[in-house]
Amino acid sequence: MILRKRRVPLLLAGLALIGAASAGYLLVGRNEPQALAARQAEIAAKSRQVMPFDLERTTHRFAKSATGGLQTVTSDDPSDAQQVKLIREHLAKEATGFSKGDYGDPASIHGGEMPGLLELEQGHDRINIGYADTPAGAQIAYTTTDPSLIKALHAWFDAQVTDHGSHAEHG
Repeated sequence: MILRKRRVPLLLAGLALIGAASAGYLLVGRNEPQALAARQAEIAAKSRQVMPFDLERTTHRFAKSATGGLQTVTSDDPSDAQQVKLIREHLAKEATGFSKGDYGDPASIHGGEMPGLLELEQGHDRINIGYADTPAGAQIAYTTTDPSLIKALHAWFDAQVTDHGSHAEHG
C-alpha cells in the first residue's frame, strides 16, 4: 500500500519533468532563428575588423570537393576595381598564413572553437593551399589526401556559410 502511494507522486513528478523539458525545448527552438541572426550580426561586425573589403558588396563561396574545397570571394560588381583589389590582397595574405598554419583571422572572427579550425592549424603541412586571382576577386584552393583534413575543411566551410549568412554561400 505504501509503495502504491509513492508511485503516484513519483509518476506525477516524472510527467511534470517531461512536460517542463518539452516546453523548454520548444522555447529554445523558437529562439534559434533569433540566436542565429544575432550570431551572424556579431560575425559581420568582427569581419569588418579583419577583412578590408565591403561585405555588403562581395560574396564568399565555399565549394566542397572530394579532396578539399575552393573558397572564392568576388565583388558583386566585377567592374569595382577597388573591391577586387582588396579581395585579392586579403586572400593572398590569408593563403600565405594558412599554408603556415596561421588561422588567426578566422579564429578572431568565428572563435577558436570553430569547427575544423584546430585540425586545419595542426594539419597545415598536409594541405596544399593555392591562391589564384579570378576576374572579380580571388580564390584559395585547399587539397589534401588526408580524410580527416577533408572532413575538417568541409566542417570549416559549413561553419563559414552558416556564420556569414547572406554574405556567403555554398558554391
